[in-house]
Amino acid sequence: MFVVTVECALDTSTQTFATMTSAEDLQTLVLTTLDKGGHIHDSKDLTALDGQPLDQLNLLGVLNSLKSRDMVDYDTIDREIWVLTDEGRDLADTGSHEARVFSAVPPGDDGIAIAELQNLLGEAAKIGQGKAFKNRWINKKGTTHLVRTVESIVDQTQVDLREIRDTQTHKDAKVLVELKKRKLVDKRSNFSLTIEKQATDITFEMLQTGEWKTASFKKYNFDAVGLAPQGGHLHPLMKVREEFRHIFFEMGFEEMPTNKFVESSFWNFDALFQPQQHPARDSHDTFFLKDPATSDRFPADLAEKVKRTHENGGDTTSTGYNYRWKREEAEKLILRTHTTAVSSYMLYKLAQEEFRPAKYFSIDRVFRNESVDATHLAEFHQVEGVIADRGLTLGDLIGFMDVFFKKMGIERIRFKPAYNPYTEPSMEIFSYHPGLKQWVEIGNSGMFRPEMLIPLGLPPDVRVIAWGLGLERPTMIKYGISNIRDLLGHKVNLAMIKDYPICRFDKKMGRELVGVVQDGENVVEEAREKLEKVTVVN
Repeated sequence: MFVVTVECALDTSTQTFATMTSAEDLQTLVLTTLDKGGHIHDSKDLTALDGQPLDQLNLLGVLNSLKSRDMVDYDTIDREIWVLTDEGRDLADTGSHEARVFSAVPPGDDGIAIAELQNLLGEAAKIGQGKAFKNRWINKKGTTHLVRTVESIVDQTQVDLREIRDTQTHKDAKVLVELKKRKLVDKRSNFSLTIEKQATDITFEMLQTGEWKTASFKKYNFDAVGLAPQGGHLHPLMKVREEFRHIFFEMGFEEMPTNKFVESSFWNFDALFQPQQHPARDSHDTFFLKDPATSDRFPADLAEKVKRTHENGGDTTSTGYNYRWKREEAEKLILRTHTTAVSSYMLYKLAQEEFRPAKYFSIDRVFRNESVDATHLAEFHQVEGVIADRGLTLGDLIGFMDVFFKKMGIERIRFKPAYNPYTEPSMEIFSYHPGLKQWVEIGNSGMFRPEMLIPLGLPPDVRVIAWGLGLERPTMIKYGISNIRDLLGHKVNLAMIKDYPICRFDKKMGRELVGVVQDGENVVEEAREKLEKVTVVN
């Protein structure tokens, strides 16, 4: 049995067909061609002896006759034919409306008056002006003139129209849809040579009418792969969050409870030795609640110690901030601005028992009244870690940061001195973002001040190193996202959530984990030895 593939979408109105005297001539042509090659890939390539194309309808009748005798078999090809409209043909020859507008705008700062452009191009000016703006080829100068914003352009619309004119289709379906909206192309009705549609299932109507007895059924392919069932997908942030949690658990940390988005100013600011007149406590940086607006649910004795520390240094050697601390300011309820509010509470709980070394972490949502841009959101996630032990130093913090970020697969980090009310010394952490081609701040770190730790009740020789970073920016680096608004918010492409792979940081264990500081290998090794001694006791 021979095999033929039949073309199923022809423009018969413009096709000139060879004249065949009978069906026998067509049968002879088909069988002779198959005898030589064994296969006809496409019936449109089959021509008569004089080179003229064959009438596909007549050819189909011949193939059906040969198939009924089991001499040949064939499959149909369904094609969509796209053609240019009159306007589309004109633009394919002379250029698109937007290209005409760009050509009409002279180079230089003077540009062209909008009224003059309309007189010059007519209706094409109105259409092309909007498209040229969208392509960022031109811009307005004042309210009456247009100027160029680029030196040269590629008229992609003309390129697409010429491709459709030559091939009757386009490789990008979205281009066809867009050009159809502009009424530059149109789709011809599919021309199907299928005589009988095969049924795939027995329907209720078939059983009622008895049609199932004579119907032609499509054969089942029992070897075909079934459709994958639809299921839920984790957001990239949640994938990275879970990988962070694995890193922390691997290093012996205990997760802090962070299920309260609303926090009092006392735990969020005052317990951290942040003065009540600090700019971060203003409404332009913090979201305050209206109802309920306040809460006094924090220990009275701790509040008194915090008050004295703010005013005159309390039991520390500090002089404090020398101002009158107000309880009503500490009672204000806010949406927490950082998860350090939880860290202060956990350190207070730790101090109520006999001291033991501890390692805490949290990953949860925080809120800042900030302007939204490519790297900032008003609602985001914070990753925070805290280590409490006797004798910790800044070198331990730097060494640990190096180990921690290498476990995340972030190789290029650097530190910059910074100021925080509750840590001294303090450092900002930066990582290089290949997409933005710049250093991006990904975190903050430091050692908690004695003015914070002593009022909480921790022994004077206990030191606490802490760091915090946004979950969004490491996710952007991991997945190559340049705009944070493409990751979280109303502009997120939901297909991204489905398509992005599972997060897997490269875990590198051993002496290759050297830091960005001088003599980094020794710093890392010393930090590792100290951190291994810090254990969590349940």
